[in-house]
Amino acid sequence: MISQTSSLEFSHFPVMLHEVLKISSPSAGGKFIDCTFGGGGYSKEILNFPNTSVQAFDRDEKIMPIAKEFEKKFPSRFKFYQKKFSQLDSISDESIDGIIFDLGLSSIQLDNLERGFSFKSHQKLDMSMGLNKITALEVINNLSEKDLKLIIKILGEEKDASKIAKNIVLQRNIKKIINTIDLVKIIEKSKKRIFATKINPCTKTFQALRIFVNKEITELINGIINATKKLKPGGKILVVSFHSIEDKIVKYFFTNFSKNKSRSSRYLPDNKIDNLFLFDEYKNKVLRPSQKEITQNNRSRSAKLRFAVRSENKFEHPKDLIKKFKKYLDIEAINV
Repeated sequence: MISQTSSLEFSHFPVMLHEVLKISSPSAGGKFIDCTFGGGGYSKEILNFPNTSVQAFDRDEKIMPIAKEFEKKFPSRFKFYQKKFSQLDSISDESIDGIIFDLGLSSIQLDNLERGFSFKSHQKLDMSMGLNKITALEVINNLSEKDLKLIIKILGEEKDASKIAKNIVLQRNIKKIINTIDLVKIIEKSKKRIFATKINPCTKTFQALRIFVNKEITELINGIINATKKLKPGGKILVVSFHSIEDKIVKYFFTNFSKNKSRSSRYLPDNKIDNLFLFDEYKNKVLRPSQKEITQNNRSRSAKLRFAVRSENKFEHPKDLIKKFKKYLDIEAINV
């Protein structure tokens, strides 16, 4: 029997669903955490298997109708938290079999032009995923040229950050920048016209602002650390990322805190007492969506899936992860 699906669910495509299900193995039953519930794509497929339960997180209040339907349909097997996934350590349940992160914007968020995520939007600058303290409007109109340049250059990896930041400040000195389309015009004016590329000239600046507004790097680092605390030995953490900064963080975490890479130096002996690793051997294999999936859902084209398996060792806080990516955390800590 085909279950009823809301219009919001129809607008959402869970990325690399087949691969996620194959790795997490809900067919064997178990406890799962869906850290980015969105349209409920992953949760729905996991709950289709008997002897499974899902605890789902999402900071976006707009998806509450979908979550409530899940709670009605699976009253004893589904629990929803409108929280940031960095707070998943607040749940009391331990010994989780699988934890899934899909770090991309959901189609629900991107297609709602009122939220200002899309270049096509003519609405007020926002870019808030939910439970935010600031909006893109405040960032654009309040931060110094120096801070704007830093955010756009580092978080957006935008080579024209200096010119874009300068033109933002020049424009806001004339008139406050209110709408998304106004920002688009400033970016297009600042960028050199390169006709060979298919990437929209606004992509990197919008990425930078969205990351900053939602503190996405801080959320990711705290989220994967707290997820590791909750996994049982043999439990799996899966992360679908969409840009290079995210993937760099996930790769570093899985690689440098695994059994085969946990020594501080390859020239030092393997000390069985001091060398406590969080994951079993990590093979550093990146999975990507099939061409068929990309054809059906073009937004999946930049997705990368990595996963790691929790070791039997006790949890120790991975301080080196914080230290390694401190420059991103410091940028996100800039006051608006």
